[in-house]
Amino acid sequence: MLLTRKPGAPSAGAPSSGLVASLARGVSRAIPTMDRRAFLRRSGLGVGAGIAASQLVLVKKAEATDAAKAADGVAKKVEVRRTVCGHCSVGCAVDAVVENGVWVRQEPVFDSPINLGAHCAKGAALREHGHGEYRLKYPMKLVGGKYQRISWDQALNEISARMLDLRKQSGPDSIFVVGSSKHNNEQAYLLRKWISFWGSNNTDHQARICHSTTVAGVANTWGYGAMTNSYNDMQNAKAAIYIGSNAAEAHPVSMLHMLHAKENGCKVIVVDPRFTRTAAKADEYVRIRSGSDIPFLFGVMHHIFKNGWEDKQYIADRVWGMDKVREECLSKWTPDKVFEACGVDEATTLKVATILNENRPGTIVWCMGQTQHTIGNAIVRASCLLQLALGNVGKSGGGTNIFRGHDNVQGATDVGPNPDSLPGYYGLADGAWKHFAKVWDVDFEWIKKQYAPGMMTKPGMTVSRWVDGVLEKNELIDQESNLRGLFFWGHAPNSQTRGLEMKKAMDKLDLLVVVDPFPSATAAMAAMPGKPEDQNPNRAVYLLPTTTQFETSGSCTASNRSIQWREKVIEPLWESRTDHMIMFQLAEKLGFAKELVKNYKMVQGKGGIEPETESILREINKSVWTIGYTGQSPERLKAHMRNMNVFDVKTLRAKGGIDKETGYKLDGDYFGLPWPCYGTPALKHPGSPNLYDTSRHVMDGGGNFRANFGVERDGQSLLAGDGSHSLGADLTTGYPEFDHLLLKKLGWWADLTEAEQKAAEGKNWKTDPSGGIIRVAMQVHGCHPFGNAKARAVVWNFPDPVPQHREPLYSTRPDLVAKYPTHDDRKAFWRLPTLFKTVQEQNKDVGKTFPLIMSSGRLVEYEGGGEETRSNPWLAELQQEMFVEINPKAANDRGIRHGDWVWVKTPPMAAVPDFKGLRLKALVTERVDAETVWMPFHFSGRWGGVDMSPYYPDGAMPVIRGESINTATTYGYDSVTMMQETKTTVCQIEKATA
Repeated sequence: MLLTRKPGAPSAGAPSSGLVASLARGVSRAIPTMDRRAFLRRSGLGVGAGIAASQLVLVKKAEATDAAKAADGVAKKVEVRRTVCGHCSVGCAVDAVVENGVWVRQEPVFDSPINLGAHCAKGAALREHGHGEYRLKYPMKLVGGKYQRISWDQALNEISARMLDLRKQSGPDSIFVVGSSKHNNEQAYLLRKWISFWGSNNTDHQARICHSTTVAGVANTWGYGAMTNSYNDMQNAKAAIYIGSNAAEAHPVSMLHMLHAKENGCKVIVVDPRFTRTAAKADEYVRIRSGSDIPFLFGVMHHIFKNGWEDKQYIADRVWGMDKVREECLSKWTPDKVFEACGVDEATTLKVATILNENRPGTIVWCMGQTQHTIGNAIVRASCLLQLALGNVGKSGGGTNIFRGHDNVQGATDVGPNPDSLPGYYGLADGAWKHFAKVWDVDFEWIKKQYAPGMMTKPGMTVSRWVDGVLEKNELIDQESNLRGLFFWGHAPNSQTRGLEMKKAMDKLDLLVVVDPFPSATAAMAAMPGKPEDQNPNRAVYLLPTTTQFETSGSCTASNRSIQWREKVIEPLWESRTDHMIMFQLAEKLGFAKELVKNYKMVQGKGGIEPETESILREINKSVWTIGYTGQSPERLKAHMRNMNVFDVKTLRAKGGIDKETGYKLDGDYFGLPWPCYGTPALKHPGSPNLYDTSRHVMDGGGNFRANFGVERDGQSLLAGDGSHSLGADLTTGYPEFDHLLLKKLGWWADLTEAEQKAAEGKNWKTDPSGGIIRVAMQVHGCHPFGNAKARAVVWNFPDPVPQHREPLYSTRPDLVAKYPTHDDRKAFWRLPTLFKTVQEQNKDVGKTFPLIMSSGRLVEYEGGGEETRSNPWLAELQQEMFVEINPKAANDRGIRHGDWVWVKTPPMAAVPDFKGLRLKALVTERVDAETVWMPFHFSGRWGGVDMSPYYPDGAMPVIRGESINTATTYGYDSVTMMQETKTTVCQIEKATA
């Protein structure tokens, strides 16, 4: 890794007193005076403490004890509280050692079937996030360009008053709420409920800009938009292709399972524009041009079809429309066309195809390298098609293993604040609203009156486009008003593209509220002076300190769909309050608190009363039937966390086991009850470790493809063929989803109890509040409630029914722009006009000025927008500079040497003449080719070479600051989901002279 420590001088952006001094300050505040013995005991540096720490992995939860007094006379109360790492989506378990309310140590959980006792650098430094000194400690308000401490009462009163004024002037859609992939499931769900009762669908979160194209593309292919198998099941793969995923750095612990697979002979292929740490573990590395995934994948499929290697029986029984894909691959993506578009020769695509053919089952892994493109939906569908052609979906060791980025981005997507859906992907039609109105015990008409006329069923704006919601001409926006108020509720603005325009939009807002344990880059961007013509003199900016997930309890969903329960580790620090407490307290001021929490037990928290998280999860269990968030009761999840040792590390299945606290029998459950875990908790569905697996009974986690797209298309049946049913099903052919009518036609209505019949009348399996339809279909007759259909190789409701390669809006290849042009412009798409062809035509010769493709990705040391991890001194020590990777040829042509300061410039900077660019350190390396440069996206705190330290709140500035790549990224959005384009920005680099 580049530039770790500068000898003889502090790093740019690091405290002048250094790391040790900063740690000493933290110790001195926690313990005013101490002798040497007390210091050694408290810090864990003594031999005895080391022995105690090593023994913690062998014991169960420690009981509180007052038996022994320490040398300083303080009675010790030691507890071990089990939690889950708050960074990526692997879901590594942690035992936090708490002494007298202070989190003093942490231990990896060796019994965890997911992380097997391993941590990456971020996980190993987790304790600092609970006691870190760079937290946002108090409510603050921007006054005269500086943040001032205010009371919670003042903050809540002023924010709610400003919201009500904006509502009166411009309607409820004038407010946009950006939720968080760091919220637990209960908080994410409550926030969607909260914004619904406010009366707007203008809400979104991080998943929009990391995996929305995955969710849309995969769900529209076979039913559910999630990872199909698990990290553990990858040990059963005979081949694995990583494309657009650098798991070794982005999801390090997941690599444990792949390395086990390699030991058993699994062939690993890595496809990436950059030679990554993951590529270093590959049997075959393939370098492609960024954004050319479809030509490569279809080039591989060309050889599969040409040689007859496709699984013909599987396709006939379980896939609709593959003949059109076959024709596309054979006629259009011949080896010469593939080489022209992506730079991979015929020998390589044939070699990859051969490896995949000869080593089945094989799995495919992708991440944001595939998703963050203007054709992201098409790219991920091409990956699905490769697996369908090989018959790899619905099989152990196969599937599409799509690694999510944040600890609960999967759960927040499933049940949280999406602009086009209520929790569980129910959509926004009246029927969906009526279902949730009944669950929430509020009148449907009351909710409807909260909305502006006609807006209740209309998808809101997306987080990727809130900037245009502020800046776009009002007559072009499909709502009454431009956006005037914005909440960043646990979201980093530097993870979004078009940073220069974002700053302008922030300055124009009337209200900006940041709710976060750390102030995020928003605080500094909002306080930094902008152009006078962009300033709103009436703008109000507030910072509200919320807790980390270690200061509350709740559930989180790992990428493999396993759900884990976090215990509260410590009480909220300083004046921070939990997110769900803040939602309730704002609801009190806004007038809908009674409706928001009427189904919940209220408990005392620091700063007031708050909804009990278990109560919120029970409401999720009663409502989210669609994706099976109904079987994971708090009791079942807690029992899993207490008894991790009984779960097999390869299958995730419990082998026996009885929870001593509840008597619950764990035998047969899959760890974390991976959704869908159907029916009520009493049904005891074990969870679904591998989706669409017909080799198992549905009550054993088996399944088939979802019947979600009708029963016929173009005169052909969309239902699965005879024999393509889950093991033991009473229906041995394809069938539609279950509702009250189908049960009656089959003569199964009598299998419902009288109470279930009453509840299920007029309902389908997704809206039956009793769960009776699900119970009868699955338990009694072995059938899947969502039907049994074929996967769609052709998605007729997408702009490109068969995936098409289209050049990025900013391309260095005008010859390919002419052959593979982008989409036409669109009006009122997610409420906003969206440009495609106009931008591409205006920039068809952009490569002459900006000849390098600029891409981005992750470092193992930092995560997301980076404010949290760059505020952790232990991690900040590891990577102290923002940098750009540049090939030796490109560097030599520009007179750049390793370690030089350089300026990176992109097309948006042409509109800002006084903006010099991004000032970074050069890392000269052959990891990238001569046409590509690469940067991490975790940095913020510098702006065009200027340090933003004067604009942070006192005491809440990250240790390490650097330029954000997304200050420089260009316009571009996916044609289905509004996913932002981050991987194919174009740029020029020059050596900095000063």
